[in-house]
Amino acid sequence: MAYQFDRARYDERMGWFLHDRFGMFIHFGLYAIPARGEWLRSDEEMPEEDYLPYFHEFNPTALDARDWARRAREAGMRYAVLTAKHHDGFCLFDTATTDFKSTNTPFGRDIVAEFLEAFRAEGLRVGLYYSLIDWHHPDFPQYGDRQAPFRNDPVRGCNDDRVFDRYLDYMHEQVRELCTNYGRLDLLWFDFSYDDLRGDAWRGTQLMEMVRSLQPDVVTNNRLEVSGEGYGSLAACRPTPYHGDFVTPEKIVPPTGIRDAEGRPLAWESCVTMNDNWGYHATDKNFKPAPLLVHKLVECVSKGGNMILNVGPDATGRIPDESCRILDEIGRWMRRNSASVYGCGPAAGGPLDVRPPEVGRLTRNGNTYYFHLYENALGPVPLLGVPKDRIEKIRRLCDGTEVLLSTSWTHSDYPDVAFADLGPSPVLPDPVDTVLAVTIKEANAR
Repeated sequence: MAYQFDRARYDERMGWFLHDRFGMFIHFGLYAIPARGEWLRSDEEMPEEDYLPYFHEFNPTALDARDWARRAREAGMRYAVLTAKHHDGFCLFDTATTDFKSTNTPFGRDIVAEFLEAFRAEGLRVGLYYSLIDWHHPDFPQYGDRQAPFRNDPVRGCNDDRVFDRYLDYMHEQVRELCTNYGRLDLLWFDFSYDDLRGDAWRGTQLMEMVRSLQPDVVTNNRLEVSGEGYGSLAACRPTPYHGDFVTPEKIVPPTGIRDAEGRPLAWESCVTMNDNWGYHATDKNFKPAPLLVHKLVECVSKGGNMILNVGPDATGRIPDESCRILDEIGRWMRRNSASVYGCGPAAGGPLDVRPPEVGRLTRNGNTYYFHLYENALGPVPLLGVPKDRIEKIRRLCDGTEVLLSTSWTHSDYPDVAFADLGPSPVLPDPVDTVLAVTIKEANAR
């Protein structure tokens, strides 16, 4: 029987994801010890024997998943995703399929189990990242694969004795374990498809049938079909059984919101690093300032998307100090202004044709429009597209202060434009993002 996409069921399971908007990504594994990023085996074409000493050394004794979870919650994040297995094949869970797992290291603990328990205890939704790629498994292709460590070595990378179906059996069984042994999962984040390894090359139909049977409400991304590039079959309005529920632009916020081939808004999540790497990299100090990340989060929401922001704990299991400072700063803003993020989306589709401020963004939840001001106006702030007689109230979101409509003569040449009076100070109350909540009356309640 041909696959039948159930739009109502899809909308039901996506409700929390489209509401919560902001999540934490956690990339952690053996690669934290060499501290040159999670792709070092590929980047350096590193042989397995040079990588295995990190397995025998792995002992992140400062790892405290409760601290990770608290930091995520205090930053205003509502969900989190941990790398259960990355491309190197090392598993952070107690799988029966391999000895290459955290419970067999000096650390000896199931990190996935600890992550799930801690984040659930903080009231956060939980997800697991799972790499479809596996450079450790003897049956995963190497020579000629454009990313595998032995891609350029016809002898050590030789594929003659590799049986890909054996790898797929292994991979499917690990996904089954994750969906069976750890309670309810809110999100599964697969990574990634490329070249000829797409969709049913992974036995994607069978895989997703199993996932849906074990975790019927889980939200999945689109990387059984694509990588960070490409939208997938749901966007093309020809959904396959292994379609993703959302699109995953990487290290970029799309220039506009994403729509499917028939013009409907498409769910998406921009996955963003704090510096330039996902896994811990000791010399990468290109950290994005917290105000910039606040602006990018707001930009995602204003275009109908989510943002998942990454941290890469170091070899001891600690989130780096730079990342903690950034999370703290974001949290200070979110504690005052999260109403302009949670449950919000683009202004388009609302009751009015409201336009964003020239230096800022605009988000909306029902009849409330949130004007995000990154720079003060000269004088009162124009609320473009908001008729004066439709305004029920204006409040400064951070502290609930009433904001009056301006009656200054300076804007008398623009009688049809509503102007908000922020007072005489040329400095915004919040230099990161001052948010004005403008509530609109129903059309018949003027």
